[in-house]
Amino acid sequence: MEENSSKEKIPDKCPHCGHKLSPWQQVLLNVDRILTCKNCWYKIILTTPPTKDQSEIDESLSSQNDKE
Repeated sequence: MEENSSKEKIPDKCPHCGHKLSPWQQVLLNVDRILTCKNCWYKIILTTPPTKDQSEIDESLSSQNDKE
């Protein structure tokens, strides 16, 4: 689990203007993976590859849709 936390670091400031994000904004960014900076209105989007479990869910849904 420590590997994932080092790979995807939640930024503590806006990458566009450098405005410091509050701890609450960092939590929201970690959960929602998207946040708009209140200083410059830059949309911060964190992208991560789907987890293995999500990939399995997507595959099973697509195979069910193919059968119908």
